[in-house]
Amino acid sequence: MADDDQQWKIPPNVQELDELPNRYVVRDHDRPTSAVTSDDPIPVVDLNRLSSGAADQAAKLRSALQNWGLFLAVGHGIEPALLGEMMAVTREFFKLPLEEKQNKYTNLVGGKKEYQLEGYGGDIVLSETQVLDWCDRFYLIVEPESRRLHDLWPTQPPSFRDVLQRYAERCRELADGVLREVSKVVRLRDERYLADMLDEKAVTYVRLNLYPRCPRPDKVLGFKPHSDGNMLTVLLPNAAGFQVLLDGEWYEVPIVPGALVVNLGDTVEVVSNGLLKSLVHKVVTNAERKRVSVGAFYTLDPEREVEPATELVSEDRPRRHEKMKTSDYIRELQESLARGERAVDRVKI
Repeated sequence: MADDDQQWKIPPNVQELDELPNRYVVRDHDRPTSAVTSDDPIPVVDLNRLSSGAADQAAKLRSALQNWGLFLAVGHGIEPALLGEMMAVTREFFKLPLEEKQNKYTNLVGGKKEYQLEGYGGDIVLSETQVLDWCDRFYLIVEPESRRLHDLWPTQPPSFRDVLQRYAERCRELADGVLREVSKVVRLRDERYLADMLDEKAVTYVRLNLYPRCPRPDKVLGFKPHSDGNMLTVLLPNAAGFQVLLDGEWYEVPIVPGALVVNLGDTVEVVSNGLLKSLVHKVVTNAERKRVSVGAFYTLDPEREVEPATELVSEDRPRRHEKMKTSDYIRELQESLARGERAVDRVKI
């Protein structure tokens, strides 16, 4: 473990806590409050009908992206059985003995003194005063295959690797189709402009999340407010708790059976020159039941530079963001997340 004076860098996993440490208690102005019900609910978009040219679904998608930055996807072609399998292996992984997860799959390296992104544990801690999230997570790279850390891919439950592989392949198809539609929404001449940015060097992360029951959900967050630093996120949740910020109010994202939550990331905000926004969201905790979710994050080649698309910059709409290399932005994202800030705001011109 870390040296005694650095113990704050490596807090215990939430699964091993019997009491609520003060480090998880958020400041008064960040305390969770009841979510607001919107008169204009988050759109549910049928991707099958959308791909067939249904004008009503195209209008729903445009409204969802321009107003919310996310939508609920149905008709996505991923079989309910596969969604169920992915959720089942996620639950089974988190049920493994704590010692096994910490020894075989930890995200701590260098004698368990430093963090790496991939693996089981918590997110990076940068300061002794940082408020921690009530969440244990398990990150894996699934694409490109050459970047996988195979030793971290669980052998228990036995079906984990196969199920994750099949789920990731289907989610990638979904992401590719959605990004083509997003290109149409911002009127890019090439509808494959955004989808083609996810080339053979682009990185897909999968993050399994466990939010255990929390004794004080009125004082603790499962995941602090943030925006995603990638192109697109596809989320498979099993319970309510995911909330989005709109016009200063928090709104609950409803659970729709069979639906996936699809949200835009910071990269789309930059490339669209601010025509579309990366939403701020958080996860609240629950005293009665634990929450599990699976997020797939589509991120550009770490060496690729990101900037507004030339055709979306004009005299009337000048560049809104600076150019930045993806790897530098991801580093900034991790530090901004720890500080409770929005990374994309730091590259605005």
